[in-house]
Amino acid sequence: MAQGHKLTAKQWISRASFCFGNVGHSAFYGVMSTYFIIFVTGGMFNGLKTSVADKLIGLITGLIVAVRILELVIDPLLGNIVDNTKTRWGKFKPWIMIGNIVSVVLLLILFTGIFGLAKVNWVLFAILFVIIFVLFDVFYSFSDVSYWGMVPALSEDSAERGVYTSLGAFAGTIGWNGLTIIVVPVVTFFTYLATGQYKEGPIGWFAFAAIVSIVALLSALAVCLGTKEKHNIIRNSAQDKTTIREVFSAIFHNDQILWPSLAYLLYSCAYVITNGVLFYLYKFVIGKPGEFWIVGIIATIIGFCTSPLFPVLNKFIPRKWLFTGGQVSMALAYVIFIFFRSNVFMMDLGLVLFNINFAQLVTVLTLTDAIEYGQLKNGQRNEAVVLAVRPMIDKLTGAISNGLVGYIAIAAGMTGTATAADMTAHDIRTFDSMAFYIPLAFAVLAIIVFLTKVTLSEKKHAEVVEKLKDQLAAGHDNAVVGATISTANAATGVATKATTIYAPVDGKLVEMKNIVDQDGKGFPGKGFAIQPSSNHIYAPFDGQVCFTFGTRHAFGIVSKDGLELLVHIGVGTVNMRGEGFVSHYNDGQVVKKGELLFDFDRQLIKESGYQDTVVNFFTQPHRVTDVSPIAYGSTIKHGDLVTTVKFK
Repeated sequence: MAQGHKLTAKQWISRASFCFGNVGHSAFYGVMSTYFIIFVTGGMFNGLKTSVADKLIGLITGLIVAVRILELVIDPLLGNIVDNTKTRWGKFKPWIMIGNIVSVVLLLILFTGIFGLAKVNWVLFAILFVIIFVLFDVFYSFSDVSYWGMVPALSEDSAERGVYTSLGAFAGTIGWNGLTIIVVPVVTFFTYLATGQYKEGPIGWFAFAAIVSIVALLSALAVCLGTKEKHNIIRNSAQDKTTIREVFSAIFHNDQILWPSLAYLLYSCAYVITNGVLFYLYKFVIGKPGEFWIVGIIATIIGFCTSPLFPVLNKFIPRKWLFTGGQVSMALAYVIFIFFRSNVFMMDLGLVLFNINFAQLVTVLTLTDAIEYGQLKNGQRNEAVVLAVRPMIDKLTGAISNGLVGYIAIAAGMTGTATAADMTAHDIRTFDSMAFYIPLAFAVLAIIVFLTKVTLSEKKHAEVVEKLKDQLAAGHDNAVVGATISTANAATGVATKATTIYAPVDGKLVEMKNIVDQDGKGFPGKGFAIQPSSNHIYAPFDGQVCFTFGTRHAFGIVSKDGLELLVHIGVGTVNMRGEGFVSHYNDGQVVKKGELLFDFDRQLIKESGYQDTVVNFFTQPHRVTDVSPIAYGSTIKHGDLVTTVKFK
C-alpha cells in the first residue's frame, strides 16, 4: 500500500521544507495579529498626548478588525488569482515569495511607527497607516492562500496530503508559541542595547519584528526550493473556491454545519481573546513580564501531546465528549486565572488546562461528516464549505480579538508607559471582566451548543452514509451528487448510449443479491460485486471522479458518455472512518481506464469484522436499459471486460 512505501530523499526534503515553511509563516502572522497590537498600545505612540495616542490606538484597532472581516470576502478572490497564475515555477511559489517579501517590508515600516510620523503629523500617519496595512494584509493573504493551497499539488495521495497538513499545523504551533517564548527577552535585550534600560521599547519591538521577518523569508525560500508541484493534478478553481455568500448559504441550509461552527466560534473567541491578553496579565496584573515565556513553553509542550493523542482517544471516547472535556478544562483554567494567579504553581496548571483542547480537530471532522449529512438532507454536497468555514471563523475571531484587546488596553489603562504599579482595583476588574469572564461564558456556551445541537456523532454519520448509499443505489434524485457530466448529458435528449465497464479490482465476480451485511440486509441497487484478491482499485473506464465519501470507503465516477457508477469498497467499512483507505486522485479529476485510484487494506478490513467485497452499482438505475451478461463466478484481473451498459 502507498503508506508502506519507503520515502525517497526528495520526499523527505519536500516534507521538511513544507513543515519549516509554516514555522516562519505562522510566527509572522502571530507578530501581526497579536504582538503588533501590544507594540501599538505600549510603545508606538510614546511621547504623544494621551488623548491623541488613544485616538490612534482606536483607529488602528478598528482598522485591523475591519480588514480581518474584509478578508472573509477577498480571500476567495485572491485564491482565484493564484489558481489562474501560470509560471515556470508553478502557480503557488511566486505568490509565496512575493507575498512574503512585500509583507515583510511593509511590516518593518509599520514597526518603525512609519518612521515616527505620528509625532510629526498624526493625520498623515493615520492615512498612510490605512494604505500600508491594507497592502500588507493583501500580500500576506496571497502567501497564506498559496502555502495551504499547494498541499493538493504536492501529492496525489490522500494520506500524504494529510501528512503535509499535519506537519504544517505542527510547525505552526512551534512558530506561534515560539513567539511567546522569545518576545520579552528579545524586545528587552535590544532595547537595553539601544537605551541601557531593561524594558520593552520601540527599538526592541522593531528588532523582534526584524528577526521574525528573517525567519519568515527563510521559511518561504525553503518551501519554494524544497518542494515541487505536480502538474498532473486537476484543480478546478470554480469548485475549489467559494464566495462568502455561498459559504453562508450552505451553513444555514445544513444545521450540522451551523451548530458545530457556532460552538467552534464560541471556543475560538475565548481562546484567541485570552491568548491576546496573557501578555497584559503578566505585565500589568501579575507584574512579572519576564516570566511570560513560560506561556509559550507550556502551550508548545501541550500542543505536541494533544494532536497525536486525539486519534488514540477518539477510538474510545466519542468526539462530543472530547470537545466537552476540552471546554471544561478551559473553564477551570479561567477560574485559576481569576482567583489563583498569585500562585506560580496554580498559574502553570491553569496554562496546562487552558491548552488541553481538541475543539479544532473535532470541528474539522464534524464539518467533514456534514458533507454527507447535507447531501442526504437536501441533495447538496458542499466540500468547498468544509474548507472555507473553519478558516473563516478563525479570521472572524482574530478580528474580534484584535478589537477587544485594543479596547481592554485602553479601558484598563494598560497603554504607553504604564506599569503594574499604576493599575487600580477598577483597572484590574475591567481587565478580568473582558479577558476572563466573557471568554469563560463563551466556553460554557460552546459546551451547551455542542451537547444540545450537534447531533452528528460518529455513529449517526455511519447511518447517514448507509442511507445515502441506499438512495444512490435506488437512484433517488436528491442523492445525485453535484453537477456531474451525466446531468448535462441527460438534459440533451433520450438517445441510447453505451459504456463498457472493466474490472476495477482483481478477484471473483459475485452477484449483488448475494451480498448481505452483518444484519442480514442485502445490498440494494443494480450492478455487480467482486470478491477481491488484491488491495488496489483501478478506474473501470475513462471518465471523471465526481466525489468521494468522507469515510473514504466509496467514490463515484462518471464515464465520458454519462454513466454514473459508485465503487463501494467493503461492506460495513463505513465504520472504519477512512482507516486503511488511500486515494490517488482529486475529486473532479479526469482519469483513464486502468489508472490506479485507491489502495485499501483487506487484512485490516477483515480484522475489523467487515467484508472486503468491492460492490459496483449504478447511481441512476432508472436510466439503464440493458446490461450485457456478466460471467458471475469467474476469476478476473483488473482491466478485464465485465459488462457493457446501455442507458438513456
